[in-house]
Amino acid sequence: MTGSMVTRLATRTLGRNVRRTILSVLGIAVGCAVALFMTAFMRAGMELRVRAIAQSGFGHLRLAPAGWEESRDEDLRLTDWRAALAAARQAPGVAVAAPHARTTGLLAFGTEVMGAQVLGVDPEAEAGYNRLIRSLAQGRYLQPGERGAVVVGRTMATRLDVELDDPLMLTVVGAGGDMEYAMLRIVGIAETGSREIDAGICHVTIEEAMALTGRDGVAEITIAVEDAAALDEVARGLAAQVPPGNQVLTWREVIPEQGGDARSDRAFMNMLVGIVMVMVVLGVTSAQLTAMLERRREFAVLLALGMRGIQVLRLVALEAVTLGAVGAAAGLVLALPLVYHTATTGINFAEMMGGEMAIGGVLFDPVFYADMGWWMVPQALVLSLVSALVASVYPALYALRTNPTSALSLRP
Repeated sequence: MTGSMVTRLATRTLGRNVRRTILSVLGIAVGCAVALFMTAFMRAGMELRVRAIAQSGFGHLRLAPAGWEESRDEDLRLTDWRAALAAARQAPGVAVAAPHARTTGLLAFGTEVMGAQVLGVDPEAEAGYNRLIRSLAQGRYLQPGERGAVVVGRTMATRLDVELDDPLMLTVVGAGGDMEYAMLRIVGIAETGSREIDAGICHVTIEEAMALTGRDGVAEITIAVEDAAALDEVARGLAAQVPPGNQVLTWREVIPEQGGDARSDRAFMNMLVGIVMVMVVLGVTSAQLTAMLERRREFAVLLALGMRGIQVLRLVALEAVTLGAVGAAAGLVLALPLVYHTATTGINFAEMMGGEMAIGGVLFDPVFYADMGWWMVPQALVLSLVSALVASVYPALYALRTNPTSALSLRP
């Protein structure tokens, strides 16, 4: 039997019971639309997570002393940090390289005392990627090489009962174990919207941090890349250029809890998509099996006339592919308006989170957007075609087992 004959039979079959065909297409379309919408949010959610991590002060990559990942000791210093910083800033794909020096100290104003992690920064580099200090509630950010100045978060300022231009006494332990003191003037107050994050912002210049601690050098270099998709490639290239004794870590290694959450979210969403498609397959299989039972005599006649088993499979597969293609188109029509709306307007989760959009020190945007793009077309086709073909496997095997004589005589 020729291919044109198989095509005509498939077309006639699909048009013979229009109601069943439409219901099968709708089943595929709805499942495809739900899967597309969920995938659009999953893709955007991963991009949002990486961007939020990078812009919350963690960066995409971190150049750290060897062994820092195991010990998390902030007293460790980079080997030949100036050469490492120059290599990072010249590496292909690097947008910003910001050196940091960290120390723990006590801030005091009058009778109010508060522990804080003091971050020594390069003001120009820090402002180039860190969203936490781009827009200050009051005052200004630090200037390069500035001494005697500090920027604090709103929560820290409230707890210490200080305002802009007030003096703060900072006490730290120096390199020799002696107590070191500095009087700092508050030049800026940051307000991110998260009490947790605002309680941890205490920035001074690197020069101030080095003078206080008596340690020359920086604890890390935080790196923001131009294209997050090329993160691993940039990391490999940078690792080959930095001085020995240093290591390049990705954000997943710097804050492993966020990396674990990302993998869990992806697995959960994939599971949901899988459940949706299984339900679609079961529904379409039911419709296809019903159709096969009604067509037993038709298959019996075709097999009696010499139609081969492979041609029966081609016939059923062609019907499934047609249903899948039409279902994919219908699924796109259903999904596009909703995905477009959420991709442009977004969904505000701030109220659900009680106004706090910070998790583990990462400040997330309150509005979540979906990812809309050409990727939806091939994904819709793959989901719909695979669902339709899988749903047709059992009915096709049933058709191949049909005994022509039994079917023609209407005996089971």
